Amino acid sequence: MPGVDAPAPVFSPADAAFMRRALELARDAAAAGEVPIGAVLVQDGELVAEGRNAPIGRRDPTAHAEIVALRRGGEARGVPRLPGTTLYVTPEPCPVCLGASVPARVARLVYGASDPLVGATAIFAGIPVGRPGLNHRVAIEGGLLAEEAADLLRTFFRARRG
Repeated sequence: MPGVDAPAPVFSPADAAFMRRALELARDAAAAGEVPIGAVLVQDGELVAEGRNAPIGRRDPTAHAEIVALRRGGEARGVPRLPGTTLYVTPEPCPVCLGASVPARVARLVYGASDPLVGATAIFAGIPVGRPGLNHRVAIEGGLLAEEAADLLRTFFRARRG
């Protein structure tokens, strides 16, 4: 996670393309009545797996977009760990999803919009993604296509509130 004085991350055109795919998945989630969150798992420029929010449709409180993408990634690779991968997610991940990236051995997590309510990077010190002494750390970068990701969430919740 960038610190207060850290330079803003520099994102590549490939980063933007994968985040655009995550945004498409978020739109699909919204169309299904789910909170619009999408996630894409990539390794060496290749799409490994993707997911969209589905806790309502699956009747599974853990069916967050990130968890779905990580599960599918493990199934696709036939392994429980996904070293060298990048996980793109439309908003800042919640504590459960950010925490799941550690045992999955995700190398880099890129998110779009910040989430001051449930986003876990604000409580980074309390999550084991960056603690010294761990055998794995996740590099976190935020702000990629942030306004588009935030607008999806705002529009969805505005419509729900009527």
